[in-house]
Amino acid sequence: MGESRDLECAMSEMERKPWRRVLLKISGEALKGDQDFGIDYQFVHKLAREIRETVECSGVQLAVVIGGGNFLRGANEKEIDRAVGDYMGMLATMINAMALQAVFEKEGMETRVLSALEIKEVAESYIRRRAIRHLEKGRVVIFACGTGNPFFTTDTAAALRGAEIDAEVILKATNVDGVYSADPRRDPNAQRFSRISFTEALSRNLRVMDATAISLCRENRLPIVVYNLHVAGNTKRVILGEEVGTFVGGE
Repeated sequence: MGESRDLECAMSEMERKPWRRVLLKISGEALKGDQDFGIDYQFVHKLAREIRETVECSGVQLAVVIGGGNFLRGANEKEIDRAVGDYMGMLATMINAMALQAVFEKEGMETRVLSALEIKEVAESYIRRRAIRHLEKGRVVIFACGTGNPFFTTDTAAALRGAEIDAEVILKATNVDGVYSADPRRDPNAQRFSRISFTEALSRNLRVMDATAISLCRENRLPIVVYNLHVAGNTKRVILGEEVGTFVGGE
């Protein structure tokens, strides 16, 4: 069994060049699967097994930024301030980060949750050098609570953390198979791009990520790959460097 896995890993290495260090951005809404709310643990276990297999094969260093949309998708600004709603969203990402950590460790991966807000009873506070050290030791690092500041999305947090830890790429896991010229669910003539530049993504308002996140990635020459998280094997293939989804980068 061990020899078979070693051979499979060796063949994967020969066929493609895996990324060395990646940041995986997962929306909170992706965690709810077919449910209306909360966490689909069956889906999370499948994702964890795929990630574990990939990490074992490639030796990739993996960090994760998780959203909170499965619990809270924005707050009603007529009832509370935007800043308060954003902090509530940050706490929702902590719930998801703890769930990911529990499932990942049950599937045999060593993990650390690093929080942009100080919640020392359940997570380490984010320190850049600490995060990099955890990655170098082979731990999956899960970043929680966004940037720790209101008015910034978890997409921007992904771009920021990716730049800080010297990631080679941000993998944007979504519910569609790449970046389209229009919403493919509404426009049957929407064109899917295999590659697109940062500038074009911004000028055409293609909503790969929010404009702040894309600008930060462009400034730091940090490419983005947008792919469908729910296709079995996609996460493994994209981490191993296969052409999956849409590559966003360059000028």
